[in-house]
Amino acid sequence: MAPVVNARIRFNAVPKGYPIPGETTVCDATQSIDLEVQELHGGFLVKTLVLSIDPGMRTRMRNPEEKGYAPAFVLGEPIDGLGVGLVLRSENSDVRVGQYIQGRGFLHQEYFILPALQMGMAFLEKHPKLPLTVYVGALGMAGKTAWAGWKEYSNAKKGETVFVSAGAGPVGSMVIQLAKLDGCKVIASAGSADKVAFLRDIGADVAFNYKTSDTREVLGREGPVDIYWDNVGGDTLDAALDYAAINARFLECGLISNLNASAAQSLVIKDPLLVLSKSISLQGIASFRIIPKHESAFYASVPEKLAKGEIKYREDVRRGIESVEEMLEAVQKGTNEGKAVVVVAEE
Repeated sequence: MAPVVNARIRFNAVPKGYPIPGETTVCDATQSIDLEVQELHGGFLVKTLVLSIDPGMRTRMRNPEEKGYAPAFVLGEPIDGLGVGLVLRSENSDVRVGQYIQGRGFLHQEYFILPALQMGMAFLEKHPKLPLTVYVGALGMAGKTAWAGWKEYSNAKKGETVFVSAGAGPVGSMVIQLAKLDGCKVIASAGSADKVAFLRDIGADVAFNYKTSDTREVLGREGPVDIYWDNVGGDTLDAALDYAAINARFLECGLISNLNASAAQSLVIKDPLLVLSKSISLQGIASFRIIPKHESAFYASVPEKLAKGEIKYREDVRRGIESVEEMLEAVQKGTNEGKAVVVVAEE
């Protein structure tokens, strides 16, 4: 068999704001691979099928000396993230040809070789009624983060009021539906009319476009807020603090409004005394610490609910590895319409 192109997305430059396709990252199609004769050295060959494009990838686009909870991308090397792949060849007795692999550490290139299954990766047993793309979204890290964070920290009681920012995203949309299953009233925000319609479709009692409606006016009318699931930080976090109930629980999952801001532009809590005066608890959600505890219950419940349509999800799917670059920009600007997914190849 003749060699085939093995295109990859290289980290090319540290961005000052939003990542720029062709500048921050570069699609490099200069490498090739012979899938039949490539030496595996006791490992196995993976064909990348699906890649997840997530807001948190922006935190890794930094200089290596800057600290972060995840390692910085290496200049000149392929970026990596969550994905799903298919084993094409294997010299590892624990890995069989034809198995699906999902999880962290997927190089953003069409084919790659691993010596063994890496930490954060696992074999995937595909549900017959669900596409592979769902395993980087509602059945991937996003869905697990929402499930584990909600189950671990919300202490939700029937009749409480929940506010979810970035509610149309893969995490927020799952949280909305879990809150409704627990009998809560849900207020949710998003950034377009289409996304607001989706919020209503998945059960939000109050859905609004934060770009055209005043968040404080909505929370003042519909609150006070007992539980705030925060995906954005910034001024929305301040608004939620203003209209929080006594003993409110704030679940801090994301700070997308700060990711592309300079140090001078980064927003901080304007009135931290509200945390004290209202006895508010702020809980950071580090998914890798809590998912293992809740993973079994997640898989016992969520796949079948997704297959039956009892839990809904929405995806924005682009095709071809070159689409990674435009999708990286889209998730930072919020222009994607659903979970950002790149289908690199069919099986």
